[in-house]
Amino acid sequence: MNLVDSSAWLEYFASGANARHFAAPIEDERALLVPTLALYEVFKRVLAQRGEDDALKAVAYMERGKVVGLAPPTALAAARLSLELKLPMADSIMLATAREHGATLWTQDADFEGLGSVRWFGRKG
Repeated sequence: MNLVDSSAWLEYFASGANARHFAAPIEDERALLVPTLALYEVFKRVLAQRGEDDALKAVAYMERGKVVGLAPPTALAAARLSLELKLPMADSIMLATAREHGATLWTQDADFEGLGSVRWFGRKG
């Protein structure tokens, strides 16, 4: 299973320098987990930058994967990870969700550099 975080989704949708790294996990819809938090973050950013039509299209594309909500055990695991690894709330939720499902987390967010079960690609440019 693969979980693509918001930074990677946005890079993919923008055809950015790292988009090619995220294409395979995003396009393998059968193995793709999409946290509701990613829907929120991507919708908000695309809405602000490109408008509602593009934001709704982005979310519809994301929903091709398996959308997963934040269950209480995952929320508690995320809080522990946040303290242990000094991660912001959203990052700890993404990581806890990936771990709960045995998924690889795909990202370009520097907070994840060096963590196990994470495919991190530093931002270019």
